[in-house]
Amino acid sequence: MFSFLIEHPKGKILFDKGWHREMSPDGVYDKKAQIKSLGSFLLYQINQGRIAPGEAINEQLERMGIAPTDLDYVLISHLDCDHANGLKQVAAAKHILVSKAEMEGTTRKKFQIRIRFQRRWWEGVNMQTFDWNGTEGPVGKSYDVLGDGSLVMVNIPGHSEGLCALKIKNGEGKYVLLFADGGYATKSWRDMITSGITLDKKLQRESLQWIREQSMSSDCVASLATHDTDVEPHVIEL
Repeated sequence: MFSFLIEHPKGKILFDKGWHREMSPDGVYDKKAQIKSLGSFLLYQINQGRIAPGEAINEQLERMGIAPTDLDYVLISHLDCDHANGLKQVAAAKHILVSKAEMEGTTRKKFQIRIRFQRRWWEGVNMQTFDWNGTEGPVGKSYDVLGDGSLVMVNIPGHSEGLCALKIKNGEGKYVLLFADGGYATKSWRDMITSGITLDKKLQRESLQWIREQSMSSDCVASLATHDTDVEPHVIEL
């Protein structure tokens, strides 16, 4: 479960933030703690993990000399537990943004929605929603975060309603694509393997096809999923 820190000329931006330390208080697998943190035994059945000592997002940032108050933006790809559960650890960031479509999607009266999304993870957090102001992506919906085209949240629906990839672009048009749960690994877009958790399989395939096209472009410096076990933490200079 990756989080990505972008050191941009206009500030420090965090894309996703992983699990809360309370999921794994002592750095070991802890069933009881996970069920309590998730607030659902059913959700626990498909979301289990361990956060090694020092690896919760606030602990990693502290090691880098960065406090949550130093973060100009926290951008949330979507509100599944492994992306939103740790939100309160960076709640002091200046701006915390999620798509309006994703927030509204968590209120749908569907069994899957009621199980997947727990408002307790972000209650009390000053989280702002954004609406689309651009037309990039598989369904023509995107949001230019800074207004200069360098950071664009691109709607890639299917896995969830308002799921966003983040496209980070330099002045020469080269970019890094962080496609969150649009696929779980590089293999996902290479072999067109959609994830098992979906709200709309057709949209999910269309989004994955867009990820594939973007990832194969000569302008793409790197294309990264959130859960790719073949990827080691590293620095990309763009």
